[in-house]
Amino acid sequence: MGEFDAVCFDLDSTLCVAEQSDAEIHAAVFDRVGLDPLFSPADVRAVDSTDLPTAHSDREFYEHLYRAVCADVGADPTHVPELAEATVEVVDETAVAFREGAREALDHVRERHEVGLVTNGGEATQSAKLERLGIADAFDATVFCDPANGVEPKPDTEPFERALAELDAPPERTLYVGDSHGADVVGAHRAGLESAWVPLVRHDAAPPADPDPAPTHRLDGMGELRGVL
Repeated sequence: MGEFDAVCFDLDSTLCVAEQSDAEIHAAVFDRVGLDPLFSPADVRAVDSTDLPTAHSDREFYEHLYRAVCADVGADPTHVPELAEATVEVVDETAVAFREGAREALDHVRERHEVGLVTNGGEATQSAKLERLGIADAFDATVFCDPANGVEPKPDTEPFERALAELDAPPERTLYVGDSHGADVVGAHRAGLESAWVPLVRHDAAPPADPDPAPTHRLDGMGELRGVL
């Protein structure tokens, strides 16, 4: 078993990635609304979602996100509700594929540890992604962080604590694997877990070199997870 009794994973951008590109979604959203782009995909990614107000629907999340982007870049927020609605219509949330090395990493963990999933997002949408990936039954504990169902999103400690209780695992012997520093690393550390941060590197935005708090382990890809375990 080694250092850990249990390993928990984030889903989006950790185990899976969207098949629709950010650029494709961005262009389709503004085309649907009939506007020239007010901001870029990189501007959207620059917003830390953990700083946004709690959203109870995908549409509400996009409204919060786009208002924050407009504030950052000095754009007129008048069309934010239209952009949010268009995004819900354009994005296929269930169009996902495994991130490179993620399937192998998950299989390796399942052979040796109790395994959990702690993911922001509603149960229906996230479960559809798991079905598409063929891993709906891969976890010993699954926690969907959805305020509409009374579970606060990461980095709140509640979802981590729920997973630990289901796994009957002590936090100090549990590793959490995720791509988001603000949601995954911060949340895991607040709940007493160790963290393996696997940021998804994009061509137009590099992850911070010295984030605070520092993750327990920083990985360049999911294939490096074996070395941590």
